[in-house]
Amino acid sequence: MDNTTPTQTAPAEIRSPKEMLKALRAAFPVFAEFKPLAIGIDKQVMAIHPEFDKKLLRPAMGFHTRSISYLKAMQNASNRFNLDGTPADPVTAEQRDHAAQQLREHFKAGAEKRRAEKAAAAAAAAEAAAEEERTRKLAALASKFGRK
Repeated sequence: MDNTTPTQTAPAEIRSPKEMLKALRAAFPVFAEFKPLAIGIDKQVMAIHPEFDKKLLRPAMGFHTRSISYLKAMQNASNRFNLDGTPADPVTAEQRDHAAQQLREHFKAGAEKRRAEKAAAAAAAAEAAAEEERTRKLAALASKFGRK
């Protein structure tokens, strides 16, 4: 097969991990439905789509498996699934706990970020109010001494 000819999956159009993830979700319901993936599912993907770039597949799968939807599915799942949707290995208690821990860390980090943003906004508002007060006092002094 000529490597310069695009295949029906148009891998030439897949230029980033996010585009790869979009293609995976379009091609395989287990990705679209955020089902827990079988260990080694990347090998299943490459067997079906050898034209996919492994350098894009790995980070795309990382985006997928670190997503909130996937982690929520993992923390409540009993089975992992193959590309065709058939059950694979069971999800262990350790894997469920790991997913739950990742979710806690994600939400904690988000809460900390929101607190920091709120504190920064409050500090900026306080600085603006202080500057406004300084300007008002200077204007009052200037008018007191006859300057406008």
